[in-house]
Amino acid sequence: VSGPVRDLGAPELKTLVDDMFETMHAANGAGLAAPQIGVPLRVVIFGYADPALRNPRYPDADPVPQTILLNPVLQPLGEEMEEGWEGCLSVPGLRGVVPRATKLRYAGFDLDGRRIERVAEGFHARVVQHECDHLDGILYPMRMPDLSRLGFTDVLFPELAGQPDD
Repeated sequence: VSGPVRDLGAPELKTLVDDMFETMHAANGAGLAAPQIGVPLRVVIFGYADPALRNPRYPDADPVPQTILLNPVLQPLGEEMEEGWEGCLSVPGLRGVVPRATKLRYAGFDLDGRRIERVAEGFHARVVQHECDHLDGILYPMRMPDLSRLGFTDVLFPELAGQPDD
């Protein structure tokens, strides 16, 4: 379980976030959590600065706004769940069907210490939940009620063969 960011204005946070975006973009990922690169802090990033850009691994997904989220808190809005395929840099070469809340509110802080609060649905909500799970030591297969729906990416999705995981 990752610890909270105590100094929201620390200069090393900017360096960490820059490294995280570089890693995420190199892997064509939709998001990344600091623990995935060995930093046990409650820091997640996701999305793209240009809303017209779509993630090449999820071409049919709605764009997700580029976000830096420190000390995130998630609140599901309703009980509706949706199943969807997920992959992860921490579980390379595999994909699985994971149930997630379809709508949620998330809050936290940006690098300048400004509060962020948004409501997210669909793919945006899935990405936030996936990344925030990393902060608590949870990987997506741990959320899967049916492990028969976990498989190798190159078998399940041959069109994605050779691409890194999210």
